[in-house]
Amino acid sequence: MDAMVFTGGPIWTGDGSRPQALATAGDRIIAVGDLADVRAAVPGAHELVDLAGRLLIPGLHDAHVHPVQGALERLRCDLSHLHDRAGYLDAVAAYAASHPGRAWITGGGWSMSAFPGGLPVREDLDAVVGDRPVFLPNRDHHSAWVNSAALRAAGIDASTPDPRNGRIERSADGSPSGVLHEAAMDLVTPLLPPDTAADYDHALMEAQRYLFSLGVTGWQDAIVGSYAGSRDQFGTYVSAAESGRLRARVAGALWWDRDRGLDQLEDFRARRRLEGRFVTRTVKIMQDGVAENFTAAMLEPYVGKDFCGTSNVHPDLLSSYVDALDAAGFAVHFHAIGDRAVRECLDAVAASGNTQRHHIAHLHVVDPADVPRFAALDVTANIQSLWATHHEQNDTLCVPFFGPQRVAHQYPFGAIARAGGRLAAGSDWPVTTPDPWPAMHVAVHRTEPPGSAESAWPMARTPMLPEQALTLEQALRAYTAGSAYVSHLDARIGTLEPGKAADLVVLDRDPFAPGTTLHDTRADLVFVDGSPVHER
Repeated sequence: MDAMVFTGGPIWTGDGSRPQALATAGDRIIAVGDLADVRAAVPGAHELVDLAGRLLIPGLHDAHVHPVQGALERLRCDLSHLHDRAGYLDAVAAYAASHPGRAWITGGGWSMSAFPGGLPVREDLDAVVGDRPVFLPNRDHHSAWVNSAALRAAGIDASTPDPRNGRIERSADGSPSGVLHEAAMDLVTPLLPPDTAADYDHALMEAQRYLFSLGVTGWQDAIVGSYAGSRDQFGTYVSAAESGRLRARVAGALWWDRDRGLDQLEDFRARRRLEGRFVTRTVKIMQDGVAENFTAAMLEPYVGKDFCGTSNVHPDLLSSYVDALDAAGFAVHFHAIGDRAVRECLDAVAASGNTQRHHIAHLHVVDPADVPRFAALDVTANIQSLWATHHEQNDTLCVPFFGPQRVAHQYPFGAIARAGGRLAAGSDWPVTTPDPWPAMHVAVHRTEPPGSAESAWPMARTPMLPEQALTLEQALRAYTAGSAYVSHLDARIGTLEPGKAADLVVLDRDPFAPGTTLHDTRADLVFVDGSPVHER
Protein backbone atom coordinates (compact mmCIF):
# COMPACT_ATOMS: atom_id res chain seq x y z
CA MET A 1 0.00 0.00 0.00
CA ASP A 2 1.57 3.29 -1.13
CA ALA A 3 1.75 5.80 1.70
CA MET A 4 2.66 9.49 1.80
CA VAL A 5 3.23 11.99 4.59
CA PHE A 6 2.76 15.69 3.79
CA THR A 7 4.53 18.16 6.07
CA GLY A 8 6.69 21.26 6.00
CA GLY A 9 3.91 23.73 5.26
CA PRO A 10 0.43 24.80 6.30
CA ILE A 11 -2.45 22.34 5.95
CA TRP A 12 -5.99 23.64 5.54
CA THR A 13 -8.33 20.86 6.65
CA GLY A 14 -11.60 22.75 6.33
CA ASP A 15 -12.56 22.14 9.95
CA GLY A 16 -10.58 24.97 11.53
CA SER A 17 -7.56 22.94 12.63
CA ARG A 18 -3.99 23.59 11.44
CA PRO A 19 -2.11 20.29 11.77
CA GLN A 20 1.60 19.73 11.18
CA ALA A 21 1.19 16.72 8.94
CA LEU A 22 -1.20 14.54 6.98
CA ALA A 23 -0.74 10.93 5.93
CA THR A 24 -2.37 8.90 3.19
CA ALA A 25 -2.28 5.18 2.48
CA GLY A 26 -3.68 3.94 -0.78
CA ASP A 27 -6.73 6.00 -1.66
CA ARG A 28 -7.50 7.31 1.84
CA ILE A 29 -6.36 9.84 4.38
CA ILE A 30 -5.30 7.86 7.44
CA ALA A 31 -3.94 10.46 9.86
CA VAL A 32 -3.93 14.22 10.47
CA GLY A 33 -2.13 15.90 13.36
CA ASP A 34 1.33 16.26 14.90
CA LEU A 35 4.17 14.99 12.72
CA ALA A 36 5.33 12.32 15.15
CA ASP A 37 1.83 10.91 15.62
CA VAL A 38 1.12 10.98 11.90
CA ARG A 39 4.31 9.17 10.98
CA ALA A 40 3.63 6.59 13.66
CA ALA A 41 0.23 5.93 12.09
CA VAL A 42 1.72 5.02 8.71
CA PRO A 43 2.11 1.29 8.16
CA GLY A 44 5.68 0.71 7.00
CA ALA A 45 7.65 2.80 4.52
CA HIS A 46 6.25 6.01 3.14
CA GLU A 47 7.11 8.91 0.85
CA LEU A 48 7.74 12.22 2.61
CA VAL A 49 6.26 15.12 0.63
CA ASP A 50 7.86 18.44 1.61
CA LEU A 51 5.29 21.21 1.27
CA ALA A 52 8.11 23.78 1.50
CA GLY A 53 5.75 26.41 2.87
CA ARG A 54 3.01 25.71 0.33
CA LEU A 55 -0.59 25.13 1.39
CA LEU A 56 -2.19 21.67 1.26
CA ILE A 57 -5.96 21.74 0.75
CA PRO A 58 -8.74 19.29 -0.19
CA GLY A 59 -9.40 18.86 -3.87
CA LEU A 60 -11.63 21.67 -5.09
CA HIS A 61 -15.15 20.82 -6.27
CA ASP A 62 -16.90 23.01 -8.86
CA ALA A 63 -20.60 23.05 -7.99
CA HIS A 64 -21.83 24.49 -11.30
CA VAL A 65 -19.95 23.80 -14.51
CA HIS A 66 -20.49 22.55 -18.07
CA PRO A 67 -17.17 20.82 -18.79
CA VAL A 68 -18.07 18.94 -21.96
CA GLN A 69 -19.39 22.10 -23.58
CA GLY A 70 -16.40 24.06 -22.29
CA ALA A 71 -13.95 21.63 -23.80
CA LEU A 72 -15.84 21.44 -27.10
CA GLU A 73 -15.61 25.22 -27.45
CA ARG A 74 -11.88 25.09 -26.71
CA LEU A 75 -11.55 22.54 -29.50
CA ARG A 76 -13.65 24.51 -32.05
CA CYS A 77 -14.06 28.20 -32.93
CA ASP A 78 -13.14 29.40 -29.47
CA LEU A 79 -13.84 33.10 -28.86
CA SER A 80 -13.62 32.97 -25.06
CA HIS A 81 -10.06 34.35 -24.92
CA LEU A 82 -10.93 37.36 -27.11
CA HIS A 83 -12.68 40.54 -26.10
CA ASP A 84 -13.67 42.73 -29.05
CA ARG A 85 -15.59 42.65 -32.31
CA ALA A 86 -12.50 42.75 -34.55
CA GLY A 87 -10.87 39.88 -32.68
CA TYR A 88 -14.00 37.76 -32.92
CA LEU A 89 -14.39 38.31 -36.65
CA ASP A 90 -10.71 37.58 -37.31
CA ALA A 91 -11.00 34.35 -35.33
CA VAL A 92 -14.17 33.25 -37.14
CA ALA A 93 -12.59 33.99 -40.53
CA ALA A 94 -9.41 32.11 -39.62
CA TYR A 95 -11.31 29.11 -38.28
CA ALA A 96 -13.54 28.93 -41.36
CA ALA A 97 -10.53 29.16 -43.67
CA SER A 98 -8.71 26.37 -41.85
CA HIS A 99 -11.79 24.11 -41.73
CA PRO A 100 -13.18 24.24 -45.29
CA GLY A 101 -14.96 20.91 -44.88
CA ARG A 102 -17.10 21.98 -41.92
CA ALA A 103 -20.73 22.36 -43.01
CA TRP A 104 -21.40 24.71 -40.06
CA ILE A 105 -19.07 26.97 -38.09
CA THR A 106 -19.71 26.34 -34.40
CA GLY A 107 -17.97 27.12 -31.13
CA GLY A 108 -18.67 30.32 -29.23
CA GLY A 109 -17.70 32.34 -26.19
CA TRP A 110 -18.26 35.97 -27.26
CA SER A 111 -19.01 38.70 -24.75
CA MET A 112 -22.06 40.92 -25.06
CA SER A 113 -20.05 43.91 -23.82
CA ALA A 114 -18.10 43.90 -27.10
CA PHE A 115 -21.14 45.15 -29.04
CA PRO A 116 -23.47 48.15 -28.77
CA GLY A 117 -26.37 47.13 -26.59
CA GLY A 118 -24.83 43.68 -26.30
CA LEU A 119 -26.02 42.75 -29.79
CA PRO A 120 -23.79 41.73 -32.72
CA VAL A 121 -25.28 41.64 -36.21
CA ARG A 122 -25.49 39.01 -38.91
CA GLU A 123 -23.90 41.28 -41.51
CA ASP A 124 -20.55 41.11 -39.71
CA LEU A 125 -20.57 37.32 -39.84
CA ASP A 126 -21.76 37.39 -43.46
CA ALA A 127 -18.68 39.43 -44.38
CA VAL A 128 -16.28 36.76 -43.09
CA VAL A 129 -18.33 33.59 -43.69
CA GLY A 130 -20.95 33.96 -46.37
CA ASP A 131 -20.92 30.48 -47.81
CA ARG A 132 -21.84 28.43 -44.72
CA PRO A 133 -24.11 28.89 -41.71
CA VAL A 134 -22.56 30.11 -38.45
CA PHE A 135 -23.97 29.46 -34.96
CA LEU A 136 -21.97 30.88 -32.04
CA PRO A 137 -23.43 30.95 -28.51
CA ASN A 138 -22.23 33.75 -26.28
CA ARG A 139 -20.40 33.17 -23.00
CA ASP A 140 -23.51 32.67 -20.93
CA HIS A 141 -25.16 30.41 -23.54
CA HIS A 142 -28.43 32.31 -23.29
CA SER A 143 -28.01 33.88 -26.74
CA ALA A 144 -26.43 32.95 -30.06
CA TRP A 145 -24.94 34.99 -32.92
CA VAL A 146 -25.92 33.68 -36.36
CA ASN A 147 -25.28 34.72 -39.93
CA SER A 148 -27.76 35.03 -42.77
CA ALA A 149 -27.05 31.51 -44.01
CA ALA A 150 -28.07 30.07 -40.63
CA LEU A 151 -31.26 32.12 -40.59
CA ARG A 152 -32.13 30.98 -44.11
CA ALA A 153 -31.45 27.35 -43.24
CA ALA A 154 -33.84 27.61 -40.30
CA GLY A 155 -36.46 29.54 -42.28
CA ILE A 156 -36.32 32.50 -39.88
CA ASP A 157 -37.48 35.77 -41.42
CA ALA A 158 -39.53 38.84 -40.52
CA SER A 159 -42.71 36.76 -40.35
CA THR A 160 -41.31 34.24 -37.85
CA PRO A 161 -42.94 34.72 -34.43
CA ASP A 162 -40.91 34.69 -31.25
CA PRO A 163 -41.14 31.24 -29.65
CA ARG A 164 -42.37 30.79 -26.10
CA ASN A 165 -39.52 31.59 -23.69
CA GLY A 166 -37.40 33.06 -26.48
CA ARG A 167 -36.84 36.14 -28.58
CA ILE A 168 -35.51 36.91 -32.06
CA GLU A 169 -33.64 40.21 -32.17
CA ARG A 170 -34.89 42.26 -35.09
CA SER A 171 -33.83 45.20 -37.24
CA ALA A 172 -36.11 48.23 -37.69
CA ASP A 173 -37.88 46.52 -40.59
CA GLY A 174 -38.65 43.44 -38.50
CA SER A 175 -36.08 41.17 -40.14
CA PRO A 176 -33.89 39.06 -37.85
CA SER A 177 -30.73 41.00 -36.97
CA GLY A 178 -28.52 38.05 -36.07
CA VAL A 179 -29.05 37.26 -32.35
CA LEU A 180 -31.36 34.56 -30.97
CA HIS A 181 -32.18 34.54 -27.26
CA GLU A 182 -33.09 31.57 -25.08
CA ALA A 183 -35.61 29.23 -26.76
CA ALA A 184 -35.19 31.06 -30.08
CA MET A 185 -31.85 29.27 -30.37
CA ASP A 186 -33.82 26.05 -30.69
CA LEU A 187 -35.10 27.22 -34.06
CA VAL A 188 -31.58 26.58 -35.35
CA THR A 189 -30.02 23.95 -33.09
CA PRO A 190 -31.82 20.95 -34.65
CA LEU A 191 -29.99 21.76 -37.90
CA LEU A 192 -26.49 21.67 -36.41
CA PRO A 193 -24.28 18.74 -37.35
CA PRO A 194 -24.72 16.25 -34.53
CA ASP A 195 -21.78 15.74 -32.23
CA THR A 196 -20.66 12.15 -32.11
CA ALA A 197 -20.10 9.99 -29.08
CA ALA A 198 -16.38 10.17 -29.86
CA ASP A 199 -16.55 14.00 -29.88
CA TYR A 200 -18.10 14.02 -26.44
CA ASP A 201 -15.74 11.43 -25.03
CA HIS A 202 -12.75 13.40 -26.27
CA ALA A 203 -14.19 16.61 -24.81
CA LEU A 204 -14.82 15.01 -21.41
CA MET A 205 -11.27 13.70 -21.20
CA GLU A 206 -9.88 17.11 -22.21
CA ALA A 207 -12.09 18.81 -19.63
CA GLN A 208 -10.94 16.41 -16.92
CA ARG A 209 -7.28 17.06 -17.76
CA TYR A 210 -7.80 20.82 -17.75
CA LEU A 211 -9.78 20.90 -14.52
CA PHE A 212 -7.23 18.68 -12.77
CA SER A 213 -4.54 21.17 -13.75
CA LEU A 214 -6.48 23.83 -11.84
CA GLY A 215 -6.84 21.74 -8.70
CA VAL A 216 -10.47 20.84 -9.43
CA THR A 217 -10.84 17.13 -8.65
CA GLY A 218 -14.60 16.91 -8.99
CA TRP A 219 -17.64 18.82 -10.14
CA GLN A 220 -21.38 19.00 -10.57
CA ASP A 221 -22.29 19.12 -14.25
CA ALA A 222 -25.14 21.63 -14.17
CA ILE A 223 -26.96 20.28 -17.24
CA VAL A 224 -26.95 16.59 -18.07
CA GLY A 225 -29.34 16.33 -20.99
CA SER A 226 -30.02 17.95 -24.35
CA TYR A 227 -29.97 21.75 -24.23
CA ALA A 228 -29.36 24.61 -26.71
CA GLY A 229 -27.90 22.39 -29.38
CA SER A 230 -25.80 20.28 -27.03
CA ARG A 231 -26.43 16.58 -27.07
CA ASP A 232 -27.15 14.58 -23.95
CA GLN A 233 -23.87 13.62 -22.25
CA PHE A 234 -25.33 11.09 -19.78
CA GLY A 235 -24.00 8.15 -21.77
CA THR A 236 -20.61 9.83 -22.10
CA TYR A 237 -20.25 10.01 -18.34
CA VAL A 238 -21.53 6.48 -17.78
CA SER A 239 -19.10 5.04 -20.33
CA ALA A 240 -16.14 6.96 -18.92
CA ALA A 241 -17.03 5.97 -15.36
CA GLU A 242 -17.52 2.29 -16.13
CA SER A 243 -14.28 2.10 -18.12
CA GLY A 244 -12.28 3.76 -15.35
CA ARG A 245 -11.29 6.73 -17.51
CA LEU A 246 -13.37 9.12 -15.41
CA ARG A 247 -11.20 9.70 -12.37
CA ALA A 248 -12.87 12.90 -11.16
CA ARG A 249 -15.87 12.68 -8.84
CA VAL A 250 -18.85 13.96 -10.80
CA ALA A 251 -22.44 14.66 -9.86
CA GLY A 252 -24.83 15.16 -12.75
CA ALA A 253 -27.82 17.51 -12.56
CA LEU A 254 -30.42 15.93 -14.86
CA TRP A 255 -32.00 18.52 -17.14
CA TRP A 256 -35.66 19.39 -16.54
CA ASP A 257 -37.32 19.81 -19.92
CA ARG A 258 -39.51 22.89 -19.45
CA ASP A 259 -41.83 21.72 -22.24
CA ARG A 260 -42.74 18.59 -20.31
CA GLY A 261 -44.21 17.99 -16.89
CA LEU A 262 -44.04 15.32 -14.20
CA ASP A 263 -44.12 12.57 -16.83
CA GLN A 264 -40.32 12.98 -17.01
CA LEU A 265 -39.96 11.90 -13.37
CA GLU A 266 -39.80 8.27 -14.48
CA ASP A 267 -36.96 9.17 -16.85
CA PHE A 268 -35.04 10.65 -13.92
CA ARG A 269 -35.63 7.56 -11.80
CA ALA A 270 -34.29 5.39 -14.61
CA ARG A 271 -31.13 7.54 -14.72
CA ARG A 272 -30.53 7.71 -10.98
CA ARG A 273 -27.01 6.59 -10.01
CA LEU A 274 -26.14 6.54 -6.33
CA GLU A 275 -22.58 5.18 -6.35
CA GLY A 276 -19.42 5.39 -8.41
CA ARG A 277 -17.56 8.18 -10.13
CA PHE A 278 -20.74 9.55 -11.68
CA VAL A 279 -23.80 10.05 -9.47
CA THR A 280 -27.16 11.55 -10.43
CA ARG A 281 -29.27 12.58 -7.45
CA THR A 282 -30.12 16.11 -8.63
CA VAL A 283 -32.43 17.69 -11.22
CA LYS A 284 -31.69 21.06 -12.87
CA ILE A 285 -34.53 23.56 -13.33
CA MET A 286 -33.72 26.79 -15.16
CA GLN A 287 -36.30 29.18 -13.73
CA ASP A 288 -35.34 32.30 -15.70
CA GLY A 289 -32.80 33.67 -18.17
CA VAL A 290 -30.22 36.43 -17.72
CA ALA A 291 -30.47 40.15 -17.06
CA GLU A 292 -28.45 41.18 -20.11
CA ASN A 293 -31.24 40.17 -22.48
CA PHE A 294 -34.07 41.03 -20.04
CA THR A 295 -35.12 37.41 -19.53
CA ALA A 296 -34.10 37.33 -15.86
CA ALA A 297 -37.34 37.29 -13.83
CA MET A 298 -37.61 40.47 -11.73
CA LEU A 299 -40.13 41.52 -9.09
CA GLU A 300 -40.53 44.93 -10.74
CA PRO A 301 -40.11 45.98 -14.39
CA TYR A 302 -36.71 46.79 -15.79
CA VAL A 303 -36.01 50.51 -15.81
CA GLY A 304 -37.50 52.01 -18.98
CA LYS A 305 -39.25 48.75 -19.88
CA ASP A 306 -42.78 47.52 -19.35
CA PHE A 307 -41.88 43.92 -18.56
CA CYS A 308 -40.28 41.97 -15.72
CA GLY A 309 -38.51 39.12 -17.51
CA THR A 310 -39.53 35.51 -17.89
CA SER A 311 -40.35 32.73 -15.45
CA ASN A 312 -39.70 29.61 -17.47
CA VAL A 313 -41.89 27.52 -15.18
CA HIS A 314 -45.11 28.94 -13.75
CA PRO A 315 -44.68 29.31 -9.98
CA ASP A 316 -47.63 27.03 -9.19
CA LEU A 317 -46.26 24.32 -11.43
CA LEU A 318 -42.78 24.85 -10.03
CA SER A 319 -44.03 24.16 -6.51
CA SER A 320 -45.73 20.95 -7.60
CA TYR A 321 -42.66 19.82 -9.52
CA VAL A 322 -40.26 20.50 -6.66
CA ASP A 323 -42.54 18.72 -4.19
CA ALA A 324 -42.69 15.64 -6.44
CA LEU A 325 -38.94 15.64 -7.05
CA ASP A 326 -38.23 16.05 -3.36
CA ALA A 327 -40.55 13.16 -2.51
CA ALA A 328 -38.80 11.03 -5.13
CA GLY A 329 -35.43 11.69 -3.50
CA PHE A 330 -34.05 14.28 -5.94
CA ALA A 331 -32.46 17.56 -4.96
CA VAL A 332 -33.19 20.50 -7.25
CA HIS A 333 -30.40 22.64 -8.68
CA PHE A 334 -32.16 25.88 -9.63
CA HIS A 335 -30.91 28.53 -12.04
CA ALA A 336 -32.19 31.88 -10.75
CA ILE A 337 -30.78 35.24 -11.81
CA GLY A 338 -33.53 37.74 -11.00
CA ASP A 339 -35.08 38.50 -7.62
CA ARG A 340 -38.47 37.12 -8.66
CA ALA A 341 -36.93 33.87 -9.86
CA VAL A 342 -35.01 33.51 -6.58
CA ARG A 343 -38.22 34.04 -4.62
CA GLU A 344 -40.14 31.57 -6.77
CA CYS A 345 -37.48 28.92 -6.14
CA LEU A 346 -37.46 29.54 -2.39
CA ASP A 347 -41.25 29.48 -2.32
CA ALA A 348 -41.26 26.16 -4.18
CA VAL A 349 -38.87 24.62 -1.66
CA ALA A 350 -40.95 25.99 1.23
CA ALA A 351 -44.06 24.36 -0.24
CA SER A 352 -42.31 20.99 -0.67
CA GLY A 353 -41.37 18.31 1.80
CA ASN A 354 -37.87 19.87 1.70
CA THR A 355 -35.96 16.74 2.58
CA GLN A 356 -33.29 17.06 -0.10
CA ARG A 357 -30.22 19.24 -0.73
CA HIS A 358 -31.80 21.95 -2.84
CA HIS A 359 -29.59 24.78 -4.05
CA ILE A 360 -29.99 27.95 -6.11
CA ALA A 361 -27.26 29.05 -8.50
CA HIS A 362 -26.19 32.50 -9.67
CA LEU A 363 -28.28 34.88 -7.49
CA HIS A 364 -27.55 38.04 -9.46
CA VAL A 365 -30.27 39.98 -7.63
CA VAL A 366 -31.80 38.82 -4.35
CA ASP A 367 -34.41 40.84 -2.49
CA PRO A 368 -33.20 41.46 1.11
CA ALA A 369 -36.38 39.85 2.45
CA ASP A 370 -35.28 36.56 0.88
CA VAL A 371 -31.70 36.54 2.18
CA PRO A 372 -32.50 34.89 5.56
CA ARG A 373 -34.68 32.28 3.86
CA PHE A 374 -31.62 30.39 2.60
CA ALA A 375 -30.70 29.44 6.15
CA ALA A 376 -34.30 29.06 7.31
CA LEU A 377 -35.11 26.62 4.49
CA ASP A 378 -31.63 25.03 4.41
CA VAL A 379 -31.25 25.97 0.74
CA THR A 380 -27.62 26.31 -0.35
CA ALA A 381 -26.52 29.41 -2.26
CA ASN A 382 -24.52 28.11 -5.21
CA ILE A 383 -22.37 31.15 -6.02
CA GLN A 384 -20.38 32.11 -9.10
CA SER A 385 -18.33 34.76 -7.33
CA LEU A 386 -16.24 35.80 -10.36
CA TRP A 387 -19.27 37.74 -11.61
CA ALA A 388 -19.60 39.95 -8.51
CA THR A 389 -17.56 42.90 -9.77
CA HIS A 390 -17.86 46.13 -11.67
CA HIS A 391 -17.15 44.94 -15.20
CA GLU A 392 -18.29 46.36 -18.48
CA GLN A 393 -21.00 43.86 -19.30
CA ASN A 394 -22.71 44.21 -15.94
CA ASP A 395 -22.22 47.95 -15.60
CA THR A 396 -23.55 48.73 -19.09
CA LEU A 397 -26.11 46.01 -19.82
CA CYS A 398 -27.54 45.26 -16.36
CA VAL A 399 -27.03 48.07 -13.84
CA PRO A 400 -28.82 50.81 -15.84
CA PHE A 401 -31.92 48.63 -16.05
CA PHE A 402 -31.93 47.56 -12.39
CA GLY A 403 -32.22 51.04 -10.91
CA PRO A 404 -30.50 52.25 -7.72
CA GLN A 405 -32.45 50.08 -5.28
CA ARG A 406 -31.88 46.75 -7.03
CA VAL A 407 -28.24 47.57 -7.75
CA ALA A 408 -27.65 47.27 -4.01
CA HIS A 409 -29.08 43.73 -4.03
CA GLN A 410 -26.51 42.15 -6.35
CA TYR A 411 -24.69 38.96 -5.35
CA PRO A 412 -25.36 39.20 -1.58
CA PHE A 413 -22.99 36.39 -0.64
CA GLY A 414 -21.78 38.00 2.59
CA ALA A 415 -25.32 38.67 3.78
CA ILE A 416 -26.40 35.08 3.09
CA ALA A 417 -23.38 33.78 5.02
CA ARG A 418 -23.96 36.16 7.96
CA ALA A 419 -27.57 34.97 8.12
CA GLY A 420 -26.33 31.39 8.51
CA GLY A 421 -26.80 30.22 4.94
CA ARG A 422 -24.60 27.53 3.42
CA LEU A 423 -22.49 28.41 0.37
CA ALA A 424 -21.29 26.24 -2.49
CA ALA A 425 -19.15 27.62 -5.31
CA GLY A 426 -18.71 27.05 -9.01
CA SER A 427 -17.51 28.64 -12.22
CA ASP A 428 -20.24 28.07 -14.84
CA TRP A 429 -17.43 27.36 -17.35
CA PRO A 430 -17.54 28.00 -20.33
CA VAL A 431 -19.42 31.16 -19.32
CA THR A 432 -16.30 32.18 -17.40
CA THR A 433 -12.97 30.56 -16.58
CA PRO A 434 -13.02 27.40 -14.47
CA ASP A 435 -9.92 28.60 -12.61
CA PRO A 436 -11.09 28.88 -8.97
CA TRP A 437 -8.51 31.43 -7.88
CA PRO A 438 -9.67 34.50 -9.81
CA ALA A 439 -13.09 33.67 -8.36
CA MET A 440 -11.57 33.47 -4.87
CA HIS A 441 -10.03 36.91 -5.45
CA VAL A 442 -13.43 38.36 -6.34
CA ALA A 443 -15.18 36.64 -3.44
CA VAL A 444 -12.70 38.26 -1.03
CA HIS A 445 -12.10 41.65 -2.70
CA ARG A 446 -15.20 42.19 -4.94
CA THR A 447 -12.90 43.73 -7.59
CA GLU A 448 -11.71 42.47 -10.96
CA PRO A 449 -8.61 40.27 -10.72
CA PRO A 450 -5.50 42.16 -11.88
CA GLY A 451 -4.76 41.49 -15.53
CA SER A 452 -8.21 40.12 -16.37
CA ALA A 453 -9.82 41.10 -19.67
CA GLU A 454 -12.27 43.27 -17.72
CA SER A 455 -9.65 44.95 -15.49
CA ALA A 456 -9.28 47.90 -17.90
CA TRP A 457 -12.88 48.97 -17.24
CA PRO A 458 -12.76 52.24 -15.26
CA MET A 459 -14.76 50.83 -12.34
CA ALA A 460 -12.92 47.50 -12.19
CA ARG A 461 -10.87 48.43 -9.11
CA THR A 462 -13.86 49.80 -7.23
CA PRO A 463 -15.33 47.05 -5.04
CA MET A 464 -18.87 46.05 -5.88
CA LEU A 465 -20.81 46.17 -2.61
CA PRO A 466 -17.77 45.40 -0.41
CA GLU A 467 -20.03 44.50 2.51
CA GLN A 468 -20.92 41.35 0.54
CA ALA A 469 -17.31 40.10 0.47
CA LEU A 470 -16.39 36.75 1.98
CA THR A 471 -13.29 35.80 3.90
CA LEU A 472 -10.87 33.47 2.17
CA GLU A 473 -11.85 30.84 4.70
CA GLN A 474 -15.51 31.15 3.67
CA ALA A 475 -14.71 31.14 -0.05
CA LEU A 476 -12.47 28.10 0.21
CA ARG A 477 -15.02 26.25 2.31
CA ALA A 478 -17.64 26.97 -0.36
CA TYR A 479 -15.35 25.46 -3.02
CA THR A 480 -14.74 22.35 -0.94
CA ALA A 481 -17.17 21.22 1.77
CA GLY A 482 -20.08 23.34 0.52
CA SER A 483 -19.84 22.07 -3.02
CA ALA A 484 -19.27 18.49 -1.89
CA TYR A 485 -22.46 18.74 0.16
CA VAL A 486 -24.74 19.78 -2.72
CA SER A 487 -23.24 17.00 -4.84
CA HIS A 488 -23.96 14.40 -2.14
CA LEU A 489 -20.23 13.66 -1.91
CA ASP A 490 -19.47 15.13 1.52
CA ALA A 491 -18.99 11.71 3.11
CA ARG A 492 -15.96 11.22 0.85
CA ILE A 493 -14.49 14.64 0.08
CA GLY A 494 -14.55 18.30 1.07
CA THR A 495 -12.42 18.20 4.22
CA LEU A 496 -9.12 16.59 5.18
CA GLU A 497 -9.84 14.00 7.83
CA PRO A 498 -9.07 10.33 8.36
CA GLY A 499 -11.24 8.03 6.30
CA LYS A 500 -11.92 10.49 3.51
CA ALA A 501 -10.59 10.13 -0.01
CA ALA A 502 -7.03 11.31 -0.63
CA ASP A 503 -8.11 14.00 -3.10
CA LEU A 504 -5.48 16.63 -2.37
CA VAL A 505 -4.01 19.79 -3.87
CA VAL A 506 -0.64 21.33 -3.07
CA LEU A 507 -0.77 25.00 -4.06
CA ASP A 508 2.26 26.99 -5.16
CA ARG A 509 1.92 29.30 -2.14
CA ASP A 510 0.03 29.88 1.08
CA PRO A 511 -2.77 32.25 0.04
CA PHE A 512 -3.56 32.95 3.71
CA ALA A 513 -0.14 34.56 4.20
CA PRO A 514 -0.40 38.38 4.50
CA GLY A 515 0.09 40.16 1.19
CA THR A 516 -0.25 37.02 -0.92
CA THR A 517 -2.16 37.43 -4.17
CA LEU A 518 -5.05 35.08 -4.82
CA HIS A 519 -5.88 35.43 -8.51
CA ASP A 520 -2.68 33.86 -9.82
CA THR A 521 -2.44 30.99 -7.33
CA ARG A 522 -1.61 27.72 -9.07
CA ALA A 523 -1.85 24.02 -8.30
CA ASP A 524 1.62 22.44 -8.08
CA LEU A 525 0.51 18.89 -7.25
CA VAL A 526 -2.93 17.31 -7.54
CA PHE A 527 -3.90 13.86 -6.27
CA VAL A 528 -7.09 11.83 -6.68
CA ASP A 529 -7.40 8.77 -4.47
CA GLY A 530 -3.77 9.28 -3.50
CA SER A 531 -2.52 9.04 -7.09
CA PRO A 532 -1.05 12.04 -8.93
CA VAL A 533 -3.20 13.45 -11.74
CA HIS A 534 -1.32 16.73 -12.28
CA GLU A 535 2.15 18.08 -11.57
CA ARG A 536 3.16 21.58 -12.59
